[in-house]
Amino acid sequence: MAHSKQIRILLLNEMEKLEKTLFRLEQGFELQFRLGPTLQGKAVTVYTNYPCPGETFHREKFHSLDWENPTEKEDDSDKYCKLNLQQSGSFQYYFLQGNEKSGGGYIVVDPILRVGTDNHMLPLDCVTLQTFLSKCLGPLDEWESRLRVAKESAANSKWIQEHPESAYNLVNSPHLKPAWVLDRAFWHFSCDVAEGKYKEKGIPALIENDHHMNCIRKVIWEDIFPKIQLWEFFQVDVYKAVEQFRRLLTQENRRETKSDPTQHLKIMQDPEYRRLGCTVDMNIALATFIPHDSGPAAIEECCNWFRKRVEELNSEMHQLINHHQEQAVNCFLGNVLYERLAGHGPKLGPVTRKYPLVTRYFTFPFEEMALSAEESLIHLPNKACFLMAYNGWVMGDDPLRNFAEPGSNVYLRRELICWGDSVKLRYGNKPEDCPYLWAHMKKYTEITATYFQGVRLDNCHSTPLHVAEYMLDAARKLQPNLYVVAELFTGSEELDNVFVTRLGISSLIREAMSAYNSHEEGRLVYRYGGEPVGSFVQPCLRPLMPAIAHALFMDITHDNECPIVHRSAYDALPSATIVSMACCASGSTRGYDELVPHQISVVSEERFYTKWNPGASPSDTGDVNFQSGIIAARCAINKLHQELGAKGFFQVYVDQVDEDIVAVTRHSPSIHQSLVAVSRTAFRNPKTSFYSKEVPQMCIPGKIEEVVLEARTVERNTKPYKKDEHSINGMPNITVEVREHIQLNESKIVKQAGVATKGPKEYIQEIEFENLSPGSVIIFRVSLDPHAQVAVGILRNHLTQFSPHFRSGSLAVDNADPILKIPFASIASKLTLAELNQILYRCESEEHEDGGGCYDIPNWSALKYAGLQGLMSVLAEIRPKNDLGHPFCDNLRSGDWMIDYVSGRLISRSGAIAEVGKWLQAMFFYLKQIPRYLIPCYFDAILIGVYTTLLDTAWKQMSSFVQNGSTFVKHLSLGSVQMCGVGKLPALPRLSPSLLDVPYRLNGITKEKEQCCVSIAAGLPHFSSGLFRCWGRDTFIALRGILLVTGRYLEARNIILAFAGTLRHGLIPNLLGEGTYARYNCRDAVWWWLQCIQDYCKMVPNGLDILKCPVSRMYPTDDSAPLPAGTVDQPLFEVIQEAMQRHMQGIQFRERNAGLQIDRNMKDEGFNVTAGVDEKTGFVYGGNRLNCGTWMDKMGESDRARNRGIPATPRDGSAVEIVGLCKSAVRWLLELSKNNIFPYHEVRVKRHGKIVTVSYDEWNRKIQDNFERLFHVSEDPSHPNEKHPNLVHKRGIYKDSYGASSPWCDYQLRPNFTIAMVVAPELFTPEKAWKALEMAEKKLLGPLGMKTLDPDDMVYCGIYDNALDNDNYNLAKGFNYHQGPEWLWPIGYFLRAKLYFSKLMGLETSAKTMLLVKNVLSRHYVHLERSPWKGLPELTNENGQHCPFSCETQAWSIAVILETLYDL
Repeated sequence: MAHSKQIRILLLNEMEKLEKTLFRLEQGFELQFRLGPTLQGKAVTVYTNYPCPGETFHREKFHSLDWENPTEKEDDSDKYCKLNLQQSGSFQYYFLQGNEKSGGGYIVVDPILRVGTDNHMLPLDCVTLQTFLSKCLGPLDEWESRLRVAKESAANSKWIQEHPESAYNLVNSPHLKPAWVLDRAFWHFSCDVAEGKYKEKGIPALIENDHHMNCIRKVIWEDIFPKIQLWEFFQVDVYKAVEQFRRLLTQENRRETKSDPTQHLKIMQDPEYRRLGCTVDMNIALATFIPHDSGPAAIEECCNWFRKRVEELNSEMHQLINHHQEQAVNCFLGNVLYERLAGHGPKLGPVTRKYPLVTRYFTFPFEEMALSAEESLIHLPNKACFLMAYNGWVMGDDPLRNFAEPGSNVYLRRELICWGDSVKLRYGNKPEDCPYLWAHMKKYTEITATYFQGVRLDNCHSTPLHVAEYMLDAARKLQPNLYVVAELFTGSEELDNVFVTRLGISSLIREAMSAYNSHEEGRLVYRYGGEPVGSFVQPCLRPLMPAIAHALFMDITHDNECPIVHRSAYDALPSATIVSMACCASGSTRGYDELVPHQISVVSEERFYTKWNPGASPSDTGDVNFQSGIIAARCAINKLHQELGAKGFFQVYVDQVDEDIVAVTRHSPSIHQSLVAVSRTAFRNPKTSFYSKEVPQMCIPGKIEEVVLEARTVERNTKPYKKDEHSINGMPNITVEVREHIQLNESKIVKQAGVATKGPKEYIQEIEFENLSPGSVIIFRVSLDPHAQVAVGILRNHLTQFSPHFRSGSLAVDNADPILKIPFASIASKLTLAELNQILYRCESEEHEDGGGCYDIPNWSALKYAGLQGLMSVLAEIRPKNDLGHPFCDNLRSGDWMIDYVSGRLISRSGAIAEVGKWLQAMFFYLKQIPRYLIPCYFDAILIGVYTTLLDTAWKQMSSFVQNGSTFVKHLSLGSVQMCGVGKLPALPRLSPSLLDVPYRLNGITKEKEQCCVSIAAGLPHFSSGLFRCWGRDTFIALRGILLVTGRYLEARNIILAFAGTLRHGLIPNLLGEGTYARYNCRDAVWWWLQCIQDYCKMVPNGLDILKCPVSRMYPTDDSAPLPAGTVDQPLFEVIQEAMQRHMQGIQFRERNAGLQIDRNMKDEGFNVTAGVDEKTGFVYGGNRLNCGTWMDKMGESDRARNRGIPATPRDGSAVEIVGLCKSAVRWLLELSKNNIFPYHEVRVKRHGKIVTVSYDEWNRKIQDNFERLFHVSEDPSHPNEKHPNLVHKRGIYKDSYGASSPWCDYQLRPNFTIAMVVAPELFTPEKAWKALEMAEKKLLGPLGMKTLDPDDMVYCGIYDNALDNDNYNLAKGFNYHQGPEWLWPIGYFLRAKLYFSKLMGLETSAKTMLLVKNVLSRHYVHLERSPWKGLPELTNENGQHCPFSCETQAWSIAVILETLYDL
């Protein structure tokens, strides 16, 4: 029953591209690809580059996966192909439909990290990481040789000087020349400002205010831009161009160039980017400017027009460069503002050569010269190759775009946030584009992977994706479980996912410094990992859900500004604790714990980190120990972080106690222990800001075992901070007081702790604080109170029978309720399917009959079923999302009402049902003793175990088709349990007392024995109880699928015989009304009944025995009063013969009690019932224009629309499906009589006072000979058989009826002919049948059902609204019930007909039909799975839209789909 292997299912859907969706999996998981509804039935092949066992990974090497179908059935609901994931990294999959790519995506498999001498596994959530700048670690030989992790692309690296082609330089990227000129101009300007040369223009070396900024702007626009004239790099030399144009115009043998209106003159950029080096296309110029003759004046005029156009183009280019310059000035000043004026910036002070006005964008490894002299270098390749672009990042840019490539103006517009210490490497698209660079970086990557288990991709978005893929592939070959941490600034989760999925990033760096207050910091903890406390237990086999990247949550990164400046030194400890309590990897940066009060610059910091010295005093600037900063507390919270990750504390709750206090709970769902960290943040400096001394009380559920840690940030009496010249020193005057593993009464932060009870068995500890000052933390270890702990252990012990998941934390005891010593499967095995109907299902009206009702959830709605399915449907919605805030969960936490309802409802019944109730009650005894927040999770676990066991019990009692069937078949077969039940009052008339194997029960009131046969409800919730539960037509359309296909033969027999007992006038009742209130107003029910008897005889072992079974006739004559069972018994074959004989004789009667008491809408003539058999054709006919004797039985009800008492679809004459059913019955009886199984060979009737006999052989032949002649609408307009050619509007179809009182009704395209095709295929010529089916598919097939009328028909309307009353005759009060809405049950006959005739049309047609059938059925599967009713509806509105007036689950809808699956 329970898997222990973790399996995830990825549904493939047509054209679903999931490249930006992250799917995370672990090694050891199995990933199954299954076909979604859009692909079922289609030829799909899945390809992946996940390597085959024993092979190594190659990104470009894909192989196909083999499909597995565990049930080997034809429906695709369980078909899958799988990957057993044993390797970490990023892997791609895609799938083809035929030969066309139809969708794809990536999966990321986490690495397994191992540490320690025993090589134990380190979960990713245990990772604690600290960032160091290696250059600040000092001259350790080993460190230097092994951990050279400083940027290897530094501008002064030896290899880059030897291989300048590896960087973007002015030789391989001449488009950067204008930006280089601008950069040099800005550098010279900065040097001049530093030397005071611009003082008289209002720019001193120390930039202090807006006036200075405005002066900078003025100088750039008035002095620098005019001097460097950047626009010239993008313009044409007008004089040269005009002279060239003149030469070409005056050439002797010049060919005439035709003008092309789509070609316009435009500037062609000089690829070498020389000043005025651009050109224009002279061919376009010659075709545009044409002299009217060859004289010199005309030539000159033409040249002037050309000159004017080139000058215009130059002017446009000047304007464009002006826009770029505007942006460049804004970015320049923005940089100055941040670095020199902003409160949160570094305040660099006076402009110097070391701290220029702006960071340089390009290298210049030569001696400085005048700008004009420097510019001459850009055209000398041996010099220009050393003029390289620095790397950096662009705020808000597309990270997938390379900002240094042609087409990007980032360098020219000064939009780069530049790292002045590393050049931008130019990889190109493949190793061949820059062989040395790829080889060098690959070697560097391999060395790193040899010595380290993990790598950090800093500014991951700035490395081209294909390069990062190549390097990581090389690293993973050496270190298969490579831990890849990355920092990304893409600005969107979707773009983050592109990098995470393509590169297989293990953890993404997330920054606590992005939180603007403690509330936001708490939200980030919740966002980045874990699940809510009290979460549901998820099944091992479940859908693969999109994930967010695993987080490495850092209190500070090396790029962040200093939190002491931004917040306060007092916040270091509480924020570090909050971050460490997150259920993900956590990290920090060296300097944070020592309280270094400034950012440690990656570029400019030259000092070394402090050294460890246990004996150092606080005033020692070069040494640190446990007394320094928050180091002692950090050690404790790191240990705790490790424990929480390793021991499965993966449930998280964040409580914002007040604006500064955040409480983070980490909970273990197996041992139900919690750690609660209460942190009082200090985003504002406590010395200068007000913090209340009043701290709110806290209530912690359970028993506090110990205080794991309490720590307070305090000041001490030492010298204040002074920046040391040699060491990166922190603030000596602030430290933490730390106490670990103490009892609550020893705490200096907790004033007192009282125990309160909330509810009968829930213990709460109330905590009052006294010294929780800003910068303090206290962490409690909390267990359940001992009583609850025992109850949870016992519950888990009993749940192990359903899943091994509950073994940890389970507790075996001897004094439990004796019923719990019996395995639940043993109790369930004694249940019948009829009893399972009561335990699992029963809608409101069914339950109401027994004096009960469905459970109503306050602030939400009532459950669909009183039985377990009602609860399971809601839980199935909320479990995967862990929606613990749902009203359902609120109700469970608030009281025991629902719990008592579930068990009490079953105990009130008797026998095996009550035993199930008692078992649940015994389990619920323990459930009620655990904390309320855990009740939803354990209530769900109990119900899942019980529910799945009961389903297995149901399937074991069904046919081998169900037992060996697919998930779809099994779930659909539960419709048989859902629809077949026994109410308080038996719905069926009593069977003959002499019949064997009839179920009996004791009547609760009379205490007498009574029959209790199941009946089939037509549909839920509208046709489920009382008089309206059982209908002859619905019962026998549904019976084959609901009872025979599922193997419930005895119930099927009893229903057939019970209805046989009600035969009157040769008809089976429409509304059964227990027989005594029956209405005999339908012409088709008797034929469906006969079809079921035929199906029973063919499908059931020894099925023919039913023909001899006794039938107790309630009405032996048409006019007799209802007789008690056993008064008049007849064998079934005699009743069958009577039905046939009465039809041949002709049936004519008026319904009893005709009038308002039985039908408030019917007109008087409608109560006259007629039926008979046409002597010439053998067709059954009947009805009149004012009644409706077939399944399309909508009677008009609206006075406003004047349709009351008028049937929308009388279908009088010979309805096509009734003719087909009659043919099927006659053919079958003929076979039986030939084999002497049925004693009658003929029917005898009185005609004109004489006895006339009609043999079954003759009747059979008549129908066969006349059917296609009279029902088929020929494709030949002049066909002699066609009586009403003017009424034909679809050719090649079969009529819906023959001989209707309104002849045009015969010609309407409806789906009823497909029924005749299934029951009597011999009536149809295969080719004609196929064309008619193709027309039905084109015009009538909907997503779930069949349109009941051709959409081209003028009265078609596909939306059914029974509440609408207006003056529209065709719509009012749902008059269009069968005039367009899409009914489900005809689709079963359509699909079965397609399957049957496709086999006669050849292999290719048969294969295509199989695809169609599977595809249509997949939509029913999706509906079944998603429906809270777990059924298929009666009908839908057009195009499959939900119809609120439909039954949500209908017996015949489920039956026909089961029959189709059976045929497959």
